[in-house]
Amino acid sequence: MIDLKTKLSYKEQARLIQKAIQTETPLKDYLKIKGLGYDDLRYEAYANDLGFDTPYTRIEDLAQKKLGVPAVSFFSGAGGLDIGFEYAGFDNLAAVEYNGVFAQTLRHNFPGKVVIGPPDHSGDMKERESVAKMLIDKAGITAPFEGVFHGGPPCQPFSIASAQRFTKDGDNYKRRGFEDDEKGDLLFDYVWMIEKFRPRVFVIENVPGFAELDGGEGLSKAITRLTRKGYKVAKPRVLNAADFGVPQNRHRVLVVGVRDAEEFSYPIPNATPTACFGVFARSLEGERNHDTREHGAESIERYMRLGYGQRDHLGRVDRLNPFSPSKTVIAGGTKGGGRSHLHPYIPRTISVRECARVQTFPDSYVFTGPAARQFTQVGNAVPPMLAFKLASRIADLFFR
Repeated sequence: MIDLKTKLSYKEQARLIQKAIQTETPLKDYLKIKGLGYDDLRYEAYANDLGFDTPYTRIEDLAQKKLGVPAVSFFSGAGGLDIGFEYAGFDNLAAVEYNGVFAQTLRHNFPGKVVIGPPDHSGDMKERESVAKMLIDKAGITAPFEGVFHGGPPCQPFSIASAQRFTKDGDNYKRRGFEDDEKGDLLFDYVWMIEKFRPRVFVIENVPGFAELDGGEGLSKAITRLTRKGYKVAKPRVLNAADFGVPQNRHRVLVVGVRDAEEFSYPIPNATPTACFGVFARSLEGERNHDTREHGAESIERYMRLGYGQRDHLGRVDRLNPFSPSKTVIAGGTKGGGRSHLHPYIPRTISVRECARVQTFPDSYVFTGPAARQFTQVGNAVPPMLAFKLASRIADLFFR
């Protein structure tokens, strides 16, 4: 819990920061002299009462169920969907992931699961036959598969945030969708895998632009192929994770298909979105992935003047409002570059662990690799609580 008594007065803090700027001394050095750290800093506009109640349930507080129903994840990333399906009672047999650091994170957290990815395999879904053989040989997957396939093809070709990094007339303009040579066809590699193994249920998830680009032609073509194979495919639906127990505004498009059963109906959203207060009201003592950035005095001077929800335009970071869902956690590129938002009570950017809490990863879940790659893993992931709500709905409709 945040303790106001540990804070400097705002006037003392302002004097200390001005002294660091004038002497060109790192702020961390002045703080150290006074026996303080960055978490002892405060905003000018600070809440007087942090003890209000908010409906917020951590995924690790849920009683894990056991269905005995198998599942396989594709384009697994850091494992957000895997965690949600596991908590809903599914038995995750295998994960397919081409990024070496992400694959390392999966192996660390799921030691009993087959991970098809570096260094043992490329994990590249374009190598369809090789991946299928690994699923058969290593995980014992057979057709028809009486479980669930779930995954989201890499979203960069469909992402608005990614597109904004380039000019629309440039050769590197990313929002090219299914024209993207490297990633755009991966949806159809996944469709091929579904056609081959015929899982009872499949899930496709992605950013909203995935369903909109090319006039919806690419996704429509995939759905038509799967419908012809006997699947009843529910109309794609965009869900906001904040409506399903995730303390973050994060929109994902979902497509769910079912073999030999009635059409899937999506879970019902909560009456109110989930505020992020509960994320920042809990202690972080002893937690992994919680290294925080040591900002310069000039940055802190700008940050500490922000009100809830306001943006520092120079640093392109926003102070979170604890009374509302967090802004979307940003991934950056696959080589790093993700940036975090500003803590609602402390004028610094939030850590990987704090971002992971916003995403509803359990505190026991460890992200491997350098910090920049950890941010990317967290930001790319499906929030496990959203995945849990989806998986629970699938379980209730088709596996109970």
